[in-house]
Amino acid sequence: MSASEPIRLQKFLADAGVCSRRNAEALIAQGEVWVNGAPAQLGQKVVPGVDKVTTGGKQIRSTPQPRLTLAVHKPRGLVCSNDDPHNADTIFDLLPRELARHRFFCAGRLDKDSEGLVIITTDGDLANRLMHPSNIVVKRYLVVLKQRYPASRLTQLIKGIRYEGEHLKVEHAVLVNPGTDQASSSLDVHMHHGKKREIRLLFTTLGYDVKRLRRYQIGAYRLKGIPLRAAKLLTTKDVSLLFKVPRSHRQTAETASHDE
Repeated sequence: MSASEPIRLQKFLADAGVCSRRNAEALIAQGEVWVNGAPAQLGQKVVPGVDKVTTGGKQIRSTPQPRLTLAVHKPRGLVCSNDDPHNADTIFDLLPRELARHRFFCAGRLDKDSEGLVIITTDGDLANRLMHPSNIVVKRYLVVLKQRYPASRLTQLIKGIRYEGEHLKVEHAVLVNPGTDQASSSLDVHMHHGKKREIRLLFTTLGYDVKRLRRYQIGAYRLKGIPLRAAKLLTTKDVSLLFKVPRSHRQTAETASHDE
């Protein structure tokens, strides 16, 4: 970061590896960020190396971290959070020792009971691009239910439902290996948005219990080849695949179970 040009405070915090831009905006709004001894304001700019920025009583360094992005194969039981007082075990426990000294954050999360592909990065700009609703980043999930889901109700998943004032829906859903009754307990679900626990809430509200939820692809980047609890450092080409919109929905989760 240049010491001569002012930049937006949320970019400063993201570049320093404190959190994503979106989370930085929340911290600023909550009064958790101070600049030169005064509460920060949304939209405020700072000059790195000149202005003193603090959060939680700690001064934020102005030297940016190296831009590193990892694909992590998250198991169930870990949370996607840097600091959760209710859960000691986080996805960042899986970081290779040589990278653990850097401040990573999640560019899109999976809940504690879900598993699969999670992108973590030190690059605030990349995290913002992956999570910003204006960008279409398709995420694919294998959903395994305790009950069999009928093909006749697939359109209901796409049309969506109202739940506590929120509209829950998916963009695409197909049955995996349906039987002669045109029903299956496994579905391939695609989304390019995502509220907290949206898929689980959608199925539960419709009367179906989720047994397993596994994200196996983001954009055109698949989890295949990354063992459970392992992480892979992404190349520039890998990162570009995250933003690639799949040409069709013909590829389903039938092979996702082999991406362990």
